[in-house]
Amino acid sequence: MGRAFEYRKARKLKRWGNMAKTFTKIGKEIINAVKAGGPDPHSNSKLRVLIQNAKVANMPKENIERAIKKATSKDQTDYKELVYEGRAPYGIAVLVETATDNPTRTVANVRSYFNKFGGSLGTSGSVEYLFEHKCVFKINNKEGLDLENLELEMIDFGVSELFVDDEGVINIYGEYESFGPIQKYLEENGLEIISAEFERIPTDTKDVTAEQWAEIEKLLNKLEEDEDVTQVFHTIGNADDFAE
Repeated sequence: MGRAFEYRKARKLKRWGNMAKTFTKIGKEIINAVKAGGPDPHSNSKLRVLIQNAKVANMPKENIERAIKKATSKDQTDYKELVYEGRAPYGIAVLVETATDNPTRTVANVRSYFNKFGGSLGTSGSVEYLFEHKCVFKINNKEGLDLENLELEMIDFGVSELFVDDEGVINIYGEYESFGPIQKYLEENGLEIISAEFERIPTDTKDVTAEQWAEIEKLLNKLEEDEDVTQVFHTIGNADDFAE
């Protein structure tokens, strides 16, 4: 198993333990997908996989339907997907993904969190180069599936890593721009997609002490609590050592 697996294992996102935050995030993604490709999941592949993500997160069916209906309303504004980059204490790179209907509010909040907790908000491109942008699919394993052959076939579709995790689920990592081709291949070959998302994998990580982690975690937690923030990524290599 490669670097992507080790990083994913170490990452700790409290946001995903909070259903209300999770539902808000998925709801925004559904609205953007419907605005871009229409409300029919049969013809809108991005919406199709988001609905599956919502089911995995135990998002109620009525919440999903409400988000789709909301997106078709002429009064619904678009959520802009913006990325902010900065440094936490001790030089740790932090990348913050957001979906917002008010960028002025969002950037002001993100800047205030960095300033309050000993970090600094950087300019575009200041730390993004330290991360690889990947798409990640989780699919059900099935009897008789040859994983080596599957990985060899999917290399042509932009897959860089494939492995089975501790729960017996197949994890597939691919290039960011390969999301569509990978999804199409999996669906056409009858492989059940459990979930699909995007991650930013650091190309280099830095270990911190328990005391340093406690200080940095205050900033990460504050960012993750913000309703406009959808994902927070960092370059701490041993964060898993401090998991509760």
